[in-house]
Amino acid sequence: MKEQILSVGIDIGTSTTQLIFSRLTIVNLASSYTVPRISIVNKEVIYKSAIYFTPLKSQTEIDGDRIGEIIRQEYQKAGMKPEDLQTGAVIITGETARKTNANTVLQTLSGMAGEFVVATAGPDLESVLSARGAGADKISEEKRQTVANIDIGGGTSNIASFRKGNLQGTSCLDIGGRLIKIENGKISYIYPKIRELAQRHGIRICEGDPADGKVLYRVCEYMAQQLAMAVYLQEPDDFHKSLYTNDGRPLKREPAIEAVTFSGGVAECMRNGGEADIFRFGDVGVLLARAVLADSAFQKIQQYQAAETIRATVVGAGTHTTNVSGSTISYARDKLPVKNIPVFRFTEEEEQDKKAFLEAAERGISLYGSEGAVEQMALAFSGKYHTGFRQIQELASWILEGADKILKSPYPLIVVIENDIGKVLGNALNVMLERKKAVICIDGIHTQNGDYIDIGEPVAEGHVVPVVTKTLIFNGTVE
Repeated sequence: MKEQILSVGIDIGTSTTQLIFSRLTIVNLASSYTVPRISIVNKEVIYKSAIYFTPLKSQTEIDGDRIGEIIRQEYQKAGMKPEDLQTGAVIITGETARKTNANTVLQTLSGMAGEFVVATAGPDLESVLSARGAGADKISEEKRQTVANIDIGGGTSNIASFRKGNLQGTSCLDIGGRLIKIENGKISYIYPKIRELAQRHGIRICEGDPADGKVLYRVCEYMAQQLAMAVYLQEPDDFHKSLYTNDGRPLKREPAIEAVTFSGGVAECMRNGGEADIFRFGDVGVLLARAVLADSAFQKIQQYQAAETIRATVVGAGTHTTNVSGSTISYARDKLPVKNIPVFRFTEEEEQDKKAFLEAAERGISLYGSEGAVEQMALAFSGKYHTGFRQIQELASWILEGADKILKSPYPLIVVIENDIGKVLGNALNVMLERKKAVICIDGIHTQNGDYIDIGEPVAEGHVVPVVTKTLIFNGTVE
């Protein structure tokens, strides 16, 4: 079996709105005598839209009508119709995700094609998406290093670090090119934290002041230094902590960052040498690009070219694979189907150590939470270190201890395993929970951090459930 499907990715960010169309080729790699195993064998980005400034009605509201017009125009230019598309993703990111009508806009756009991953990406999730779009995870795996991607956008800088392909941590700072805006040669807007950063270094800037390139470049130098502090290339100062978005947490110092990639709109300016017209975009993005390029701390560390810069998030939010979970599974039938469930995957090292496992579980559940509330999600791991009866009992106890917040939520406990232990692990969980909590435990499915999954209604007399793994596309090029 060989089939081609069309996918769309839409990213509505702080500064820019854009979309891509991809053609995915999927085949059944299994023999006639085994359960189907469907995988992507080729992925091709066939259309990249123009890049638009994200239209706003005000500082607190997205212009949803204009967004809709942009998307429809790009569909027409690409020769696409909603009915042509089988899958895709709509992601609202950065400061735009905080606008009062963000969810309304998402729901409106999600109706334009197929089954979408519809998510308002918080700062941590956006960090993962942009880093995968930039290819930092693959670089870390190939180079056997700890690599951090710094996605410098209009309103925030999202950071995700990977060691040998595995996600180590995320953070997000209120550092971005549009936190100082320029109109008609004057400063029209200054984000309060950036104003305070400038004041701490003896620089006084106010709305209405002439846009002095030399003065604003000095401010951008201090912004670049804060980014270097975020990956511990420079020791954080006493102001650094206040720059984390939503009072978020910094990266851990270990494992130490050995290399960096840059993505986002500012990184696009860096790749273009900083642009000649410093206020071309009506902000300080070009100056910030120059400041990062010139920063002494960043010059001392290995830098790799990102696979994508300004398109990293939209490319990172993209493609889908379909699979099935076989007969050795356990599930609460009345809880299926479930769709668009974000996945947190444990590393193999975390699977082998209880303390590391519990710390990772807390981090993963927080990653997909919203303002302290637990959201529906899935916990995933290889399962190859817990195959005997006693080991599976041990793993079940770890899961229940680490997933305490999920157990107290209205959502089922969803566990996704590669190894063939889904049924026995699910039974162990059900016994320990005295069947007072719905459990969905499936196996034979490979996932990674940042994926989403759909689990369909059971088929084949209840022995198999179809699973759609919505994984990430990167290194795409237009042919």
